[in-house]
Amino acid sequence: MNILVDIGHPGHVHLFKNVAAELKKHGHNLFFSVREIPVAKRLMDIYGMPYLDLGKKSDSVLGKAWTVLKQDFRMLKFAKKNHIDIGLSSGIVISHVSKLTKMKSFMFDDDDDEAEPFVVKYGHPLTDVVMTPAAIKRKTANAVYYKGTHELAYLHPNWFRSDESVLERAGLKAGEPFFIMRFVALKGHHDIGQAGLSFEQKQRLIDLLRPFGRVIITSERAVEPEFELYRMPVAPEDMHSLMSYASLFVGDSQTMTSEAALLGVPAFKCNTFAGKLSVPNMYENYGLCKSFTPTQFDEMCAEIQTLLTNPGKKMQLRENLDHFLADTIDVTAYLTWFIENYPQSRDIMKQNPDYQWNFK
Repeated sequence: MNILVDIGHPGHVHLFKNVAAELKKHGHNLFFSVREIPVAKRLMDIYGMPYLDLGKKSDSVLGKAWTVLKQDFRMLKFAKKNHIDIGLSSGIVISHVSKLTKMKSFMFDDDDDEAEPFVVKYGHPLTDVVMTPAAIKRKTANAVYYKGTHELAYLHPNWFRSDESVLERAGLKAGEPFFIMRFVALKGHHDIGQAGLSFEQKQRLIDLLRPFGRVIITSERAVEPEFELYRMPVAPEDMHSLMSYASLFVGDSQTMTSEAALLGVPAFKCNTFAGKLSVPNMYENYGLCKSFTPTQFDEMCAEIQTLLTNPGKKMQLRENLDHFLADTIDVTAYLTWFIENYPQSRDIMKQNPDYQWNFK
């Protein structure tokens, strides 16, 4: 088959990299598209994903709508030229193009319907399958549910191995305590009206952590000049390995909080989404991370302070993570099977959802 993978965020590269590699190994032809996202492009170059550049993203609502139309047109031409059979994406452009070609479209969506009305209205009805973590309940009949999360596609123990040499590249010694902080721009369509950490709160967190170890900051956009000396010292492709050795993670990023949780690292999130989204709530229910709103910042700091003086906490996280992994599947193995065997795989999952437990 000819399979197109559309990338709209650096996290999508990680989501699809192992699945794409497996499909290619099985003899399928893989094609890729991406927006003007430097980190995503760097990762795609490293993982051998030659791509069609769909141009820049936009921050405004009207700008996003116009950008989608332009991307629809470019991807339509590309899909027809390359006779694409199946398109994979976390965005809506693939679903639009699939209605104008013979291509089937799979949308990989881990947000609740209530958090993304634009996608629910203009994406879900047009796509053939909405691949959905079972923690979420959809209104669309196109949803196919699986016992997993996006992050499991690349951080499941079957696929992820940390590289200890990253510590030397970061100027750290084995066993040296350090903390990772992540700040995001909150510019997505589903982020409108939401807020994360303020400048003052970021500074307070640095002051809290610094006496206990080194502070490392990674940011979606340029960091404030005052925080420049804490900027991440390793390449983006080393981020997960570095995080796996961290003593603690804190930030306003949904994805990196979940990634830290899956790596067994104590993780704290502070944004106005706290408690509102099904997948992050699932991680919390397993005791893998905690979330707070910006108005609960002092409460979060108190918990971090307690953790910093309780080194046994990480052992408890390991037990919680084992429980989580026992209740979920190998997402990469499952998705590879589902894509290769579609549409029979869709019918199997509709009739017998327990079939997915073959992929552990």
